[in-house]
Amino acid sequence: MTFLQRANQGVQSLSPYQAGKPIEELERELGISNIIKLASNENPFGFPESAKKAIREQLDSLTRYPDSNGFTLKQTIAGKFGLKPEQITLGNGSNDLVELFAHTFVSEHDEVIFSKYAFIVYPLITQAINATAREIPAKNWGHDLDAFLAAINEKTKLIYISNPNNPTGNFLTHNEIDEFLAKVRSDIIVVLDEAYTEFTAKDERVDSFALLKKYPNLVVSRSLSKAYGLAGLRIGYAVANEEITGLFNRVRQPFNVNSLALAAAVAVLNDDAFVEKVAENNRNELKRYEAFCQQYGLKYIPSKGNFITIDFERPAAPIYDALLHEGVIVRPIAGYGMPNHLRVSIGLPQENDRLFDALIKVLNLKEI
Repeated sequence: MTFLQRANQGVQSLSPYQAGKPIEELERELGISNIIKLASNENPFGFPESAKKAIREQLDSLTRYPDSNGFTLKQTIAGKFGLKPEQITLGNGSNDLVELFAHTFVSEHDEVIFSKYAFIVYPLITQAINATAREIPAKNWGHDLDAFLAAINEKTKLIYISNPNNPTGNFLTHNEIDEFLAKVRSDIIVVLDEAYTEFTAKDERVDSFALLKKYPNLVVSRSLSKAYGLAGLRIGYAVANEEITGLFNRVRQPFNVNSLALAAAVAVLNDDAFVEKVAENNRNELKRYEAFCQQYGLKYIPSKGNFITIDFERPAAPIYDALLHEGVIVRPIAGYGMPNHLRVSIGLPQENDRLFDALIKVLNLKEI
């Protein structure tokens, strides 16, 4: 018997998650420099100065374990959003939390609902724990909530909703989420994954923490990797009612968030000027991407995130490879069932100009 045969049944047929290609890997492969990476929805402004200062102040304490309860960070989150610290669970990035939700509530006898073209970790974790995945066909590349409701049965335990959705950028309004939650059985956990919420306009943003007061089965998950620029430190948080949070803390690994991440997170959550600078650049540059696609006749999916997904109407793998040779890394998403698309993170103006020039060159684009 091989080790593969001895693995958990769900793990046996899993494929590893494919992250965006690192800059260093492309440098080794092609021997080129001056590379730009627009593949992983990272913050183009880099690490905020407020976080750097907070980290420097922690360096002499790294021989000590971090605060497993994350007291100061939970107090900061609670104060900023009008929550109770007892509602908050901290995670080693929001990926850690997505898995934690499933491990807490789902067994191999249960079903998990999520949309086609949604975050690929949802089906990965569902399969890994031998639960049944109910992948719902997408509606205009996004979530079909009516179809979600129709798929609910006595085995449904957990529902994942990514909003804005990665990798398509689709967005559900506050009213759409509210009306959906009102129709879901109260014993089904609904996860609202808001890793990209800071990139939506404030006047259209879902007031998810208000919805928590109406729906005790709701869990809201957020990331500090994107707008806040802490992707390398891996930190996110979830908010739920106190009973659910207590269950998460039974399963959550102790010390799952390191000391530097805790300190940096407190700093950036208080750094509204940095986050607004990031969001403003994203708004402006996303408009430029839309204008570029329209100018050269490229189809795209309208996005509310810090990325845009372009439909080349033919296999995108050769285009991806050609862009690599131009020193531009974007994200192929054939693994999501979208082989004709590439997802492009919104960078700084000069980075986006590089991508525009590279696309014009490799596709021989002409204005329409």
